Amino acid sequence: MFGLDKLKDFKKNAEEAKQRLDTITVEGVAGSDLVRVVATASKQIVSVDISESVLRTALKPDIDKLVKEAVTDALNQAERVAESEMRNIMPNIPGLG
Repeated sequence: MFGLDKLKDFKKNAEEAKQRLDTITVEGVAGSDLVRVVATASKQIVSVDISESVLRTALKPDIDKLVKEAVTDALNQAERVAESEMRNIMPNIPGLG
């Protein structure tokens, strides 16, 4: 049976996993590294870096597209890391591991 102690352990493990996600960073890129986005594994954008050459030569719609692609890449990577972290604590719940 899934007791109160197991529930407390799960909650504690979930909180620890959330704290780890806040400290893990991932990087999304687009346009052969012309745009880089750093995010935490908890899906918070930390920084956006757009190459000077892109800013000088590209049109705004092109820059927008590159930023969107880099953000999407970073958030997809963050999702994979978060899923992996949660998989580490899920086996403690009967029927969900």
